Amino acid sequence: MPESRLQPARLPLLRSFTAAALVTASLHAAALTLSVDAADGRPLGLVMVTVYPANPPKISTVDNGYAPTGQAQPGRFEQTGFTGASGTVSLPDPVGPWHLRLRKPGYKDMKIEAADALAKGRFTMTPETGARALAEQRPSNAWTATLVQGIPDPAMRKAFTLQCGFCHQQGSSFLSRDRSPQEWDTAIQRMVRYGARLPSQAQKELPDLLSAHWKAINADPAKVPASTPWPADLAGTRIAELPLGDRFSQMHDFLAHTNGFVYVGDNLQDRLYEVNPTTGEYTVYKIPPQPGDKLGGLLAGRLHDFPKHETYQGIHSLAESAKDGHVFITSSYQRRLLEFDPKTKAFKAHEFDSGFYPHTVRIDAKDRVWFTLALSNQIAMLDRSTGKFTNYDLPFRSFMEKVTVKLTPFIFKLIGWGVPVTNWVKIDNVSTGVPLPYGIDITPDGKVWIARLHTDEIASLEPTTGALTMIPTPLTGPRRLRSDRDGNLWIVMFNSSAVLRYEPAKGKFTTFDLPVIPKGSETPYSLNVDRKNHQVWVTGTNSDSAQRLDIATGQWRFIPLPRKATFTRDVEFGADGRVYLSSASFPSWHIEDAQPTLIAITPDIGRSP
Repeated sequence: MPESRLQPARLPLLRSFTAAALVTASLHAAALTLSVDAADGRPLGLVMVTVYPANPPKISTVDNGYAPTGQAQPGRFEQTGFTGASGTVSLPDPVGPWHLRLRKPGYKDMKIEAADALAKGRFTMTPETGARALAEQRPSNAWTATLVQGIPDPAMRKAFTLQCGFCHQQGSSFLSRDRSPQEWDTAIQRMVRYGARLPSQAQKELPDLLSAHWKAINADPAKVPASTPWPADLAGTRIAELPLGDRFSQMHDFLAHTNGFVYVGDNLQDRLYEVNPTTGEYTVYKIPPQPGDKLGGLLAGRLHDFPKHETYQGIHSLAESAKDGHVFITSSYQRRLLEFDPKTKAFKAHEFDSGFYPHTVRIDAKDRVWFTLALSNQIAMLDRSTGKFTNYDLPFRSFMEKVTVKLTPFIFKLIGWGVPVTNWVKIDNVSTGVPLPYGIDITPDGKVWIARLHTDEIASLEPTTGALTMIPTPLTGPRRLRSDRDGNLWIVMFNSSAVLRYEPAKGKFTTFDLPVIPKGSETPYSLNVDRKNHQVWVTGTNSDSAQRLDIATGQWRFIPLPRKATFTRDVEFGADGRVYLSSASFPSWHIEDAQPTLIAITPDIGRSP
């Protein structure tokens, strides 16, 4: 029987408890309302209340553990809200059997059965007092902030943050536990094979430094500093999370389509998820490999020891054509751009014969598809009217870099053959050989802009003339960038804990430090600009958060996310005002519950009860 329809009066009363916080629950026609009070009678605000299914919907897993192509699957959102000053929150009426989780920094988590929540009962939310438990409540950025002592060389610490925070958080429970130097060395060599460009000298020194540092922190967890306090305005925020895929998935990038669906790409399993963001129902479309494709594509040796993957394409970034609604997807493991028709559900492969590692994609007003070629130091464009590709070379920093970039495809072949390339390829402090053009966007004037991660530059390309301008950034680690409605660029600076605004008309950069504590501990992966509301949304990749900057006022808003170790890489906006992110850690078993999700934030619902 669906417990969400039960009336409180029909359920047995629970015995009363006395302690720091008391919770009572009542059910209304369209909402589950909770009130949280402290033991002294005062309401307890800023409690994160999550309603999640007791029995997740049954989906078909006949296709190697995943749903078969084209068959609709049931999905159910987990719903999260925050108590306001009155200690009360209302959440959507749960469907089917459900549980509750209460979470508040400084208190022990509470998990409550639906029957208990609906009864006229009282529940204790006990303060947490143990130093270890309090430290474990804090997100990764609080833990990584301690590395100022563990890695005293600022340049090495910057390199570690940039290269070892690429795919997952460094301060999560998986990474901050005790490891021997040998274990760290093994992990670092595996990450270098996956693509991290950690300088060779750092590879030698870090195993001992990291082993000693995390031993010291775990021996005295009180050294982990306080993290960002939850702001009072959270009472006006609702968060919905839809579990997608499994511990072997990586929900890398996604697209909020004008047809109302959200399309999410599983980078490790070559599957595209078409999600109904209202009901949670979704359909999986497995992208078929082309004849001759090998597992792992052109980077066959990269993931040879990963437990489970079906990566032929390595689907990465998505963009929608305003002309016909087709979705273009970069296939990072191939020389290929994929096109998906949301009406027919058919995929089309556009092959090209030069360039390496298609990365981030955007489409301009002339329906030309632009994307970065991250490992060949290029920008590429598909002219849909002719079907022809054009590549634009970016400048090299040295002759040696040019040679290394040209040899990149051969180097990956050697890796695929089992040659220990990482043992004899020296990596310097400026990542010579991999300048890494990364994010890309189009300004309203039609210019194409990119961020080049390892050279601390942005660049503009004039499509008509092919003129290219390289512009150094005042901070390090430009990863992804977006244009606002005024034609200004907003750029995340990954290992600088900041975003930059660049005003092309003035040639001026402005720094906006991210609103995290400890200061400087964030690693923002991506951002997007809500042009309608003139706001910038940033992924709080290292702090389990989303962060919003109001451009007009310069004021930040910080929103904590429900799951620990939520490594986010992309931001999209729905027509209804919701803001979408995805938990995209690689590997996904780092995420709390080992479950990647699509996250939908409703940032302003009005005043909480």
